Amino acid sequence: MKADLGKKGVHKHAGKSPAPMDAALKDALQRQTREGELPCAVAFKLASDLGRPPADIGEAADLLGIRLVKCQLGLFGYSPEKKIVRAAPAADPAMETAIREKLKDGRLACRLAWEIAVAFQVPKMAVSAACEAMQIKIKPCQLGAF
Repeated sequence: MKADLGKKGVHKHAGKSPAPMDAALKDALQRQTREGELPCAVAFKLASDLGRPPADIGEAADLLGIRLVKCQLGLFGYSPEKKIVRAAPAADPAMETAIREKLKDGRLACRLAWEIAVAFQVPKMAVSAACEAMQIKIKPCQLGAF
């Protein structure tokens, strides 16, 4: 996740007074960060290890200026194209139905995309590829990246 900069380049948390960051969380993030980046899978492992919601990890990373990369759905954080997921040539009709049933405001939440992947025993990126083919946006991100 890039630091969320507004039109004038101001960090989205600038000027806010967040609660003090837990020292263990800050230390864990800094130990796992490489060249200012933290892969999505590592962020989720940290969340699990620390017993924190993924959104806490994403927010802390943002506050520390750490960029989230390598989305497990292939949607962000890959160079040079940013996203690597491609539309599936043909989605499983049952998966398409499951995706459509979970839409909210025409979008599929990241968390629900993961649930569908588990239910259909497919990689997470297979669900995002089906969404690409169906022209469905996946949002919101569990880490708050999008």
